[in-house]
Amino acid sequence: MGIDANPPQTGYVVAHAGSQIRAWLTGPAGGPLVALSHGASMDHQMFDEQLGPLIGAGYRVLTWDIRGHGRSQPMGRLPIEIADMTDDLLAILDHLDVSGPICVGGQSLGGYIAQELVRREPERVAAVVIIGSTCTTMPIAWWEQWALKSSAWWFVPWPWEHLKRTIAKSTAQRPEVRTYAENAISMMSKTDFVQIWRAVTQSIRPKPGYRIEVPLLLTHGDQDRTGNVARTAPAWAARDPRCQYEVIPHASHNANQDNPEHFNSVLLDFLTEHYPAGGT
Repeated sequence: MGIDANPPQTGYVVAHAGSQIRAWLTGPAGGPLVALSHGASMDHQMFDEQLGPLIGAGYRVLTWDIRGHGRSQPMGRLPIEIADMTDDLLAILDHLDVSGPICVGGQSLGGYIAQELVRREPERVAAVVIIGSTCTTMPIAWWEQWALKSSAWWFVPWPWEHLKRTIAKSTAQRPEVRTYAENAISMMSKTDFVQIWRAVTQSIRPKPGYRIEVPLLLTHGDQDRTGNVARTAPAWAARDPRCQYEVIPHASHNANQDNPEHFNSVLLDFLTEHYPAGGT
């Protein structure tokens, strides 16, 4: 059976926190759910190359546009934090009558949402997939914390057109992925981008003794130079007892897009072992 490169998706609109949040669901109705959250300034389409393989393996896939991104407009209630974005995802799951446990995954900002969900409501999560994110519950050096918290101010005077090109270039290696990234960023306003980034700067909240106890797939691209993602990943992998750590070759920050073949193979192997479509 071949993989459908453009599987049909059912769209949903969930009114929450002053925004109209858009979500898409695809795959067999009885399949276990994989919910994927995109990175800052991206949108749900960053997971397009994962849909076919996941559906072909028997999974349902939920993607969505985080508030202020893509078609989830307006930004709604401010200020916004990672906890608020997690509430938005929970509102979508409740709207779809999904109680879990599910596999929750995300790239960069989306990985922060996945971590927040499994920390707050572990009973709703069977497995976690992280792409290019740092751990929000481990401490970082004081100077890294300072750099992160001050970074939102750097973007304020930065000309928006140049900033969009810079983000797209640093996000991916493949030209077509950079084009996608720039187009996705262009759907945002600079004001909304800065609001989202301020939420990112407040995301690190160390919790000594905390562990993610469910199976965790931790990935990043071998060329990912974003923040301290690559440098801190080994320590994160060593902390969590059920973590599988994989470096995606020939890939930058959007590793699932830069090298989808390798990433999809790793993802499906992980899901087959820890969250099988054929049942528990």
